[in-house]
Amino acid sequence: MEPQYLVPAAIVISMILLQVNQRMASPVMSIVDRWLRWLVFSFGAAQLCRDFSWIDRPYWVLVASFFLLWFLAGTLYNWLAISALSVSPLPLFPRYSLNQSGEEWPVQPRLLRAREWLRSEGFRQVQALKAEIGGGIHLRSSVYEDAAGTLRLQVTFLPQSAGSIVVCHEFTSVAADGSRYVTDNLHIPFAGFYPENWYVERRPRCRSLRRLLARHRGRLAAAGAVAVPIGVDPLSDFNAAHHELDRLNTELGFLNPQNKREDLGKLTHEGRYRVWKEIWTLNYLGRSARYE
Repeated sequence: MEPQYLVPAAIVISMILLQVNQRMASPVMSIVDRWLRWLVFSFGAAQLCRDFSWIDRPYWVLVASFFLLWFLAGTLYNWLAISALSVSPLPLFPRYSLNQSGEEWPVQPRLLRAREWLRSEGFRQVQALKAEIGGGIHLRSSVYEDAAGTLRLQVTFLPQSAGSIVVCHEFTSVAADGSRYVTDNLHIPFAGFYPENWYVERRPRCRSLRRLLARHRGRLAAAGAVAVPIGVDPLSDFNAAHHELDRLNTELGFLNPQNKREDLGKLTHEGRYRVWKEIWTLNYLGRSARYE
């Protein structure tokens, strides 16, 4: 099929994906849509240049040039966004508080089915939390534990600009030697450092709660780790973990010291680069950096 027919078809598919994803809020669908828009720009701009004889170069050279131009424009946009985040009052490690409003679980069929599945697997809710990220916008989390208290699940609901809600899951277990095993499907760039006794695996493309749980249990079995009851309530545990992450990443040069953040921003130059790199891998490959 000729490129002049492929480009309009890709535009239509991208628009359909955009509309469908406003309801589903699927990171995987977002990845496909981003690649489509990148390819539409590259092939479409090259086709226009050839049709109107604007640039006298081979077609595939034009495609490659516009492909690179999209990358450079995306790099500039992401770098400016990271710089704005660095100097903004938005917290990188928000502090949680108890959510007593009763609105922690959105009323959507797909999310309600996931909650029923958790109940059928023996998980029980232990706390509902929220964390303000600025502008009156809150991250809402519902925390579950298994019957033995050795496996904790944090279900986090991320509001999107289109009004849809992305749900992310994070399984946590603590071994007898104090090691912390975390398996999640968060697709938010972190790119920082974890303590040495934390073993974190992020699987942004895994949207199945069942498969994520199986992966977490498989990691524990492969490591020969024996999970013990966590023993600390989720609110205290999460806030303590965020405090430790802030301290560690300041020591390792990912974050600027507290007394310099007002002038230099929260992220160091190395920190901004690491976040920029992870944005690209998450947005177009659905992969996060490996921390093990």
